[in-house]
Amino acid sequence: MKSLDFQQDFFRLFEISPRFAIDSAALDQRYRDLQSQVHPDKFSHLSESEQRLSMQWSTRINEGYQTLRSPLARGRYLLSLQGVDTQEETNTAMPLDFLMQQMEWREALQDAIAAKDMDALDVLSDNNRKETAMLQQQLGAQLDESHDHLAAAGSVRKLRFLEKLAEEISSAYDELDS
Repeated sequence: MKSLDFQQDFFRLFEISPRFAIDSAALDQRYRDLQSQVHPDKFSHLSESEQRLSMQWSTRINEGYQTLRSPLARGRYLLSLQGVDTQEETNTAMPLDFLMQQMEWREALQDAIAAKDMDALDVLSDNNRKETAMLQQQLGAQLDESHDHLAAAGSVRKLRFLEKLAEEISSAYDELDS
């Protein structure tokens, strides 16, 4: 545990290249390896300060793992390492076609809920997954290939919109199931 450095970024912590495209299996394995080194249960017989340090490391590793395994969080994190603020809370400017599509999908979601139409929800969910996958691919190219951080920040903001829509669709499924 002494060789771990709280100052290192998550990519260095997990010993993977700081890229959007990552090897998920390697990330999972490194997560298990790191947790086995620092898990608080291994330190229960040691001093309070060593137990606390173990807990801090375990928390840091969990935070890094959650960040790197989520494409949206990973993209956001990569941009932050480059000093780029995605401005998700303040910059809601989006291309008109994207905003129109979002409005259409939200309207279709409300119609599906009102009609209790699970098939319509399935179509919305499928469309959202496809759009999300396409945007994640685009974000990867912007970060790993063209290094276009401004465009990547815009893609992160779009992905956040799609993530919120996916959450709303999931809530609609729950609402219609009850």
